[in-house]
Amino acid sequence: MKHYRVSASGRADNPPAQVYAIIADYRQHHPHIVPPEYFGRLDVLEGGVGSGTRTRVEMNVLGTARVFEQVVTEPEPGRVIMETNTDGSAVTTFTVEASADGSSNVTIATDFARQPGIAGVVERLAVSLLFPRIYKKELARLAEYAGRQPIDPRAGHQR
Repeated sequence: MKHYRVSASGRADNPPAQVYAIIADYRQHHPHIVPPEYFGRLDVLEGGVGSGTRTRVEMNVLGTARVFEQVVTEPEPGRVIMETNTDGSAVTTFTVEASADGSSNVTIATDFARQPGIAGVVERLAVSLLFPRIYKKELARLAEYAGRQPIDPRAGHQR
């Protein structure tokens, strides 16, 4: 099956280790970065931090609520974390990279399974227009939330 990708990038003034730790912690921190107007619920089914975490997410887009389960993996721990929908419909990747000044550049990218026919064309158009806006809001919430977290200078993680 073919895929298409949507993405957005942003910056957080915090060190990459701290930003990554916020994204990877689905129990304590990640729920604070998702835009509530689009994400009704984020339930942790198993694990909670990093690889092996399983979540159930309710997403509300264009007046439609959709519930899906995800499995979290860390292809590059500390830099890349992935959420894979268990139904095969999408894979979302968070990539955290260091800037020269010690801050973080973060990219959220989702590869969606391409649906056939005219419905697939309409879906791709809507998703391609809407999801980058959702991701920009999430990146802004991440930067704001990270900015409120104390930094442990020994590890770069929040205390």
